[in-house]
Amino acid sequence: MTPKLKLFILILASLIAAAACPFFGLSHISPESLTIPDHPDAEVFWRLRAPRAAAAFLAGAGLSMSGLIFQALFRNPLATPFTLGVSSGASLGASVYFWLGGIVLVRTGSLGPLASALAGAGLSMFLVWSVTRARGGFSTSVMLLAGVVINFFFSSLVLFVQYLSDSHDSLRIMHWLMGSLAGLETARLADLAFVVLFGGLIVSLMAKEIDLLTAGEELAASRGVQVKLLKLKIFLVASIMVGAVVSLSGPIGFVGLMAPHACRLMLGWSHRLLVPATFFAGGAFLTLCDLASRLVLAPAEVPIGIVTALLGGPFFLWILFRAGSDGDLF
Repeated sequence: MTPKLKLFILILASLIAAAACPFFGLSHISPESLTIPDHPDAEVFWRLRAPRAAAAFLAGAGLSMSGLIFQALFRNPLATPFTLGVSSGASLGASVYFWLGGIVLVRTGSLGPLASALAGAGLSMFLVWSVTRARGGFSTSVMLLAGVVINFFFSSLVLFVQYLSDSHDSLRIMHWLMGSLAGLETARLADLAFVVLFGGLIVSLMAKEIDLLTAGEELAASRGVQVKLLKLKIFLVASIMVGAVVSLSGPIGFVGLMAPHACRLMLGWSHRLLVPATFFAGGAFLTLCDLASRLVLAPAEVPIGIVTALLGGPFFLWILFRAGSDGDLF
């Protein structure tokens, strides 16, 4: 089976799985009822289920493509969208909003956590970039170390903010940190779609250059690739996508680790194929995880971050055990 045929089958299966998820959990649903105005099934499906499934698909696509980019940037399949501290920065921004939102910040409804999380993600990106530039050049090793340090520092600040909050705000922070796609507004869905689709387009246009970067910086430079500029571009694109997703759904881990690695095992190393594969596979994966979060303890709902963590932990160990005796993972 050729890689292109595998890609076609993967995309088709992902679309079918994602399209089927909103229908699960509706009792006695019929296709006719979805076209009847004010019908309860139609209201639930079009106002809640369909937008939520679309949000899960877009969030999974953004996280998986970001994971693919970071793995190419660091030449390590264990790199994730949260490696550079973007997730912890967004988490800190949202936590501060929940802590101080009712006291000193203007009441902005659903835009408050979104704007605060994006500001935190932007702060994290700026700090990582500043530290890397201060050390000279655009070294991936320096960027990785800076991201790890900032990630731990911001995570500690999140815990500190949660400690200072009262019981109500602390519960809101904890719920947001576990990740959730419930109650996402349609307007925010359009924002997420723009960021993820535009980011995916940019990455697709740079697929050949990313292939050369993965093969080695010296080889990429010898083929005419401006390595430092390419690193900066893909770093910004991946970080913005992660910041947008985290600001709307909370930090959802392991999607950017599992989807790119599974697609790489199936299709090889060409990013011309991997970019669309991770887009659809990651989107379908998170949509299925969201379905599981709705149905496992129905009518209660399990935070989607818990579902992905339960799947991602064993997957992470499986990658480690697959490594050769020299420990080379890439």
